[in-house]
Amino acid sequence: MTGGRGSLKSTTVHDFIARLTYEKGHGILFTRYTLTSAELSIIPEFKTTLDRLQVADDFHITKQTITNKHTGSFIYFSGIKTSSGDQTAKLKSIAGVTTWVIEEGEDFRSEKTFDTIDDSIRTTAAQNRIIWIQNPTTKEHFIYQRWIEPKSRKADVSGFAVTVSGSEEVEHIHTTYRLAQLLGYLASDWIEKAEKSKRQMEELVKKAEARTDIDREQKDIEVYKIRHTSHYYYNYIGGWLEQAEGVVFDNWIEGDFDNTLPYLHGLDYGYNPDPLALVKVAVDSMRMKIYVKQLIYETQINDVPLRFNAEQVAKHILTVTDVNEPRTNVALKKAGYNVEPAIKLPGSIANDIRDIKKYTIVVDKDSSELKMELNNYVWNDKKSSIPVDDFNHSLDAMRYAFRRLTIKTTSGVRRRN
Repeated sequence: MTGGRGSLKSTTVHDFIARLTYEKGHGILFTRYTLTSAELSIIPEFKTTLDRLQVADDFHITKQTITNKHTGSFIYFSGIKTSSGDQTAKLKSIAGVTTWVIEEGEDFRSEKTFDTIDDSIRTTAAQNRIIWIQNPTTKEHFIYQRWIEPKSRKADVSGFAVTVSGSEEVEHIHTTYRLAQLLGYLASDWIEKAEKSKRQMEELVKKAEARTDIDREQKDIEVYKIRHTSHYYYNYIGGWLEQAEGVVFDNWIEGDFDNTLPYLHGLDYGYNPDPLALVKVAVDSMRMKIYVKQLIYETQINDVPLRFNAEQVAKHILTVTDVNEPRTNVALKKAGYNVEPAIKLPGSIANDIRDIKKYTIVVDKDSSELKMELNNYVWNDKKSSIPVDDFNHSLDAMRYAFRRLTIKTTSGVRRRN
């Protein structure tokens, strides 16, 4: 189930699940990817649903579970990643689960974790189902790549072309705030905020329509682009984005790596569930271009030298590494790799970003995770040059190599200017 803000996605699913418990034999696993306390977040929301349906007395409620007294069917609430660690092993062992609900699915990006829990839902006692709820993000999300893109179709949603799944495996429901408005769920000031966003988009459309320097076909393309990249389209209609709002690096294109330039490797160590990222980087300071190619982007690499050897990473090429794993650096050196830790100084992230934005980043076409990060690495506070600490593993590795390539050193790597 997808849709924009205020579109009753969660409310509708909460209602459905409460009703589902009146059938015997159902166990419902209700998750969010990150969750501190079900007792303080999800369960109060469900109590509101039960009160609205006037059935609260039919349920026994604990800190993590709501059980229907008449049927024994239950709802178990949990985060995938909690303060106590990854809960995947625990969740896949819960007996009797027939339905798995993933709320705020935009935060859930581990396809491996999804498959692990999904494979455990195989009871024959009742119909099995997965209910995925999310505000659409960028198209790199595995949900889009796996169940929408292969058999996609365009649905007309309030005059916008929204991509939805046409797969036989999927019942794709897409909704907007218009439904909640019709049913009286939204305050007037909230609706006005949405309508203001729509008017701002329409003003840009009018300006495009008034242009005299382009023909009709070009105008149609321009209008479509404005409408389907607008804040209103993403936030309120719930359309998928090519790129997240407020990305840090919008200065990149896809292209071939220039192997005539001297290059380095950048390495960012992964901490489960974060990936280890190794990239190849070259800088052309004459043409103000940074060339980047993804070499490794994987989780749970226990033996980094062995993985480097399997990937045939050149031992003589300098690899500039994250500073958080000195023992791994020692292991790489013992294996014959040329490594040195990155220079991290106060303000280095902001300074590196500022300098990298002066260049055009040319990304190898097969570097899918790197492009995913570029499309999702966003500002937390743009004014203070503070990005969100997420979708930055390959990008941090790129920064380490970029900074090393653009400073004068005695290592034999020279700056081209």
